[in-house]
Amino acid sequence: MSDLLNTPNTDIQTHTEAGVTTITLNRVSRKNSITAGMYAAMADALVTAAADASVRVVVFQGHETIFSAGNDIGDFLNASPSTQDAPVFRFLHGLSDFPKPVIASVCGPAVGIGTTMLFHCDLVYAGDNAAFSMPFVNLGLCPEAASSLLVPQMMGYHRAAEALLLGEPFMVEAALEVGLVNRIVPPAQANALAQAQARKLAAKPLTSLIETKRLMKSGQAARVTAQIKEEAVSFGRMLSEPAAREAFTAFMEKRKPDFSKV
Repeated sequence: MSDLLNTPNTDIQTHTEAGVTTITLNRVSRKNSITAGMYAAMADALVTAAADASVRVVVFQGHETIFSAGNDIGDFLNASPSTQDAPVFRFLHGLSDFPKPVIASVCGPAVGIGTTMLFHCDLVYAGDNAAFSMPFVNLGLCPEAASSLLVPQMMGYHRAAEALLLGEPFMVEAALEVGLVNRIVPPAQANALAQAQARKLAAKPLTSLIETKRLMKSGQAARVTAQIKEEAVSFGRMLSEPAAREAFTAFMEKRKPDFSKV
């Protein structure tokens, strides 16, 4: 065991063993909604895993009933990211640039960043209860995490337009069909499958894993980085515009937003 940090009652748990670092979203009572502190913890975990020669694979996982409801709205409004060194952008760049294999185990809803982060993972295993959504337009915002580039590439333009413009959930079978998910299993088996696949990878030569991933991604690595930055500029501007203000006010007041005047 190269490292073990598994403190109970923390929102992000990081456990490293036998060449595999597992990052667990552990805020189930709040549907694993992600705060700035959680982004910072995950970004730090990725930096540590990248630098540790004994780590060969990273696994992201949530709970059998929920992967992530996306950003914690209250925390997000109180500490909106304004620069590229904000925790959310540190996490996104750390994930997109991560040199070693990344696996995700997804059960239940994966909303917003809960879905877009998966486009940067190398393998995704899902419970049969998984549902994916990118409701940025419904919040008066635009896509993030380079999803405006990666979603059309993977899903095709028209399916991407349906997912990003309507912002409606799509089920795990559709995710499997377009290649976002590698395999569907019962929710109770998803994390175990991800760990089993991680152990297979951890038994392989690290230099080969890193070089193979680099070669597969090298053709668009710079474009992904640029897209994350361009989206962030638009996202930040739109966050203060009337549509987003109405969307977030409606969310906090538990009512349907009215965009007829924006």
